[in-house]
Amino acid sequence: MAAIFKFLPAIILFTIITKGNCQCTLDDIKISQSQTGKTVPNKQEWRVTLNNTCICTQSELKLYCKGFQTVEPIDPSIIAISGDECTVVNNGKPFYGFTTLSFNYGWDTSFQFKPVSSQISCS
Repeated sequence: MAAIFKFLPAIILFTIITKGNCQCTLDDIKISQSQTGKTVPNKQEWRVTLNNTCICTQSELKLYCKGFQTVEPIDPSIIAISGDECTVVNNGKPFYGFTTLSFNYGWDTSFQFKPVSSQISCS
């Protein structure tokens, strides 16, 4: 019994630390865009980079993309567009912590993608 009390503070501290590291939100999905310098059917090509800045995995990530248009096809194994939502498919894999994912599209101006939902899992 004394051994349990000896390790109890360490277990509590570990639990607090790991819980604190896994408080991911949609704010941990950072989206940046830049022009690639290419022109695709008379439109600027844009490169979108999604960055999961949290240690936790985010799956079923959905972006708000109402009004999004492109003249350049987007690989459906990366992003699936349906109505006002773009689902991050990522080749069927979850969006792991501290990883990035990129895709290109072609349009006159950049489009402001915004994360709207995801399933967050920490282990």
